[in-house]
This record gives sequence, structure tokens and C-alpha cells, in this order.
Amino acid sequence: MEPDLDGGDLRIAIVVARLNEDVTRRLLRGAEDALRKHAVEDADVYWVPGALDLPVTALALAEKGGHDAIVCLAATIRGETFQFEVVAMQSAAGLMQVQLDTGVPIALGVLTTEDRDQALARSGLKNNKGAEAAEVAIEMANLLRSIQG
Repeated sequence: MEPDLDGGDLRIAIVVARLNEDVTRRLLRGAEDALRKHAVEDADVYWVPGALDLPVTALALAEKGGHDAIVCLAATIRGETFQFEVVAMQSAAGLMQVQLDTGVPIALGVLTTEDRDQALARSGLKNNKGAEAAEVAIEMANLLRSIQG
């Protein structure tokens, strides 16, 4: 079955982490391009310091209403400490909790890579996880609308 990627009547928010901004700007560009491709007009973009700030911002947006889905973008790149695992796991867990608590779909566009080269490879023109997350947001918003009537 083909996904419903008609975003013509959807309002989408994008929350982007500034950490590793060279990568997250590329993810954002991919997300915005994909949304425009599927007729989503003028997504609202919000910048946060890092990946751990995505869940609380997504929660505030979901609770406020006005968005059919939220795309969250960040790039976590492994360093020399355990922090990489903590940040990646907790931001994903927080975003999952937001969508379960609010019913607003949260599309996870958080890269978790070993190094900057991998992050750049996943945020390019041909392989862009921001674009993929944007399409997930559209598909899930439409699916939930069809279920909820």
C-alpha cells in the first residue's frame, strides 16, 4: 500500500538542534524540500541548543496545538565518553513519550553516527534523513486523521 504523502492541508513544525549545526542545517534543508514537494506550505521552524532539548519543545508545541505533526532533527556524533549513548537514547525516549502522551506524531530525524563523515553522508542531497523524517510526519499525520475521522 502506498503511503498518503499529500500534505496540502497539514501544518508541520520542525524542531532543530543547533549542536553540529553544519549537519542539522543540511537536515533542515532536506526536510523543508520534502515538505514543499508534498505541498506543505511554510513549516514552522524552532531552534534548540541540542538533542536533549527536542522533547520538551515538541511537548510544548504538541500541547499548544495547531500542528498535525512535528519533525525533530539533530546530529549526535560519538565522542570519547558515554554521553553519546545517553543523549541519543534519552532524546529518542523523550520524543516517543511526547507522541504517546499527546497523540501528535513526532518524526525522529536524529542522526546517531560514529563520526562527522557519516553524519554528512546522511544529510546530503541524495541521502537525507531530514527529508525521510518529513515524509514520515506527513504519512503519520494523514494516517491518524483517517483513523480518528
